[in-house]
Amino acid sequence: MIEATVAANRWDLGVSLAGTRWGLALAILVAAFCVSSATPGLAQTATPTTSGEGAKSSSPKKDVLTIPIILAREKIDKPLPLSLLDLPPADDGIAGAQLGLKDNNTTGRFVNQEFILDVVENADPDKLIKDVLAKVEGGAQFIMADVGPDTLLKLADTVAGKDVLIINYGAADDRLREEDCRPQVMHTAPTRAMIADALAQYLVWKKWRRWFLVLGPKKEDKLFADALRRAAKRFGAKIVEERTFTYETGNRRADGGFEQVQQQIPTFTQEAPDYDVLVVADEGNLFGDYLPYRTWDARPVAGTAGLVATSWHPAIEVWGGTQFQNRFKRMANRSMRPLDYNAWMAARIIGEAATRKSSGSYKDLAPFIKSADFELAAFKGVRLTLRDWNGQLRQPVPIVSPKLLVSVSPQLGFLHQFTVLDTLGFDKPETKCAAYTQ
Repeated sequence: MIEATVAANRWDLGVSLAGTRWGLALAILVAAFCVSSATPGLAQTATPTTSGEGAKSSSPKKDVLTIPIILAREKIDKPLPLSLLDLPPADDGIAGAQLGLKDNNTTGRFVNQEFILDVVENADPDKLIKDVLAKVEGGAQFIMADVGPDTLLKLADTVAGKDVLIINYGAADDRLREEDCRPQVMHTAPTRAMIADALAQYLVWKKWRRWFLVLGPKKEDKLFADALRRAAKRFGAKIVEERTFTYETGNRRADGGFEQVQQQIPTFTQEAPDYDVLVVADEGNLFGDYLPYRTWDARPVAGTAGLVATSWHPAIEVWGGTQFQNRFKRMANRSMRPLDYNAWMAARIIGEAATRKSSGSYKDLAPFIKSADFELAAFKGVRLTLRDWNGQLRQPVPIVSPKLLVSVSPQLGFLHQFTVLDTLGFDKPETKCAAYTQ
């Protein structure tokens, strides 16, 4: 574990150096070394150059291998978040995929590979799947998906039996990795169980073991609440009471709206049993942000508001994160969001495998990605790998406040016989996924 951390830190240092005034020359040398060396993980060292555009080769290209990647995006109408700061940009996720393609092509220029991103969007799941299937029939073998869980399963079943790999970067549902898993689907989005476990470890480490759980009425809220209950039981916390928050839709931005909230929230949270932290499950971000600073008792708020566990945060600077964030800002003219990061990892998985195997074929890349030999460097201090029992990408999970990185789980003291990353989410003995073992 220590050796892996040291290796990862060396790699991240290389990433940071690539952004200095002599970074372009260093990036070219490292990329050339990438082609001739079999040392794991060096492919990404060449990736994060300047703006992700890479250096142009002076010699003419011959026999360039083109690798198309489909980005399937289901347009889903969602309620507006409470804060204008949380309004998702139109290219949420797409921009992260585009940066991943730039990074892939930076290394690809040296190994005669070119990656092309083809975005397919539709609000109708059937039409979306039909359009994606047409691309598959045209020769595409790799799909990045930001779709609802039911759409993902239907898409996977539609392309079943074909040489197609799907990487889910949008849906957090645990059932997609467990009872409803599919052998051709992999996942970069952390599951609800991973998020809940990461948060629970930190709260337990802080000795905030008594939780007051507040959840919303939506299906997603209940699923995250289930994950929080499981995490509390798993790590020794106790939920002292649960309450469901009901809310009325309307113009909350009307004059006097804050005064109504200021009166409603203390009343709602009054007379709760003694607790250390209020944990909220509000995935739609429809009421959770009302809770901090307004509860009857002076207590911290965590979950989907306040202190949050997430795959990425715009304030992360460690492990070469500053250079990574800056490259994204130069490209997208905004900060990187968690969905962007999940999409970037999905694109990089395909690019890393293609570089290592010198191929763009499903038959070469899919078995390698699923093997114990595959690993991904992703600005988190350790090499990331995929679980061979359900296709989920192992990864540390940042614990963040609205403006800062607070901690990273797994926390110290939470041990595992193989890797501490498997203390987050469903472990192999717990899995209900049978597709990966057949």
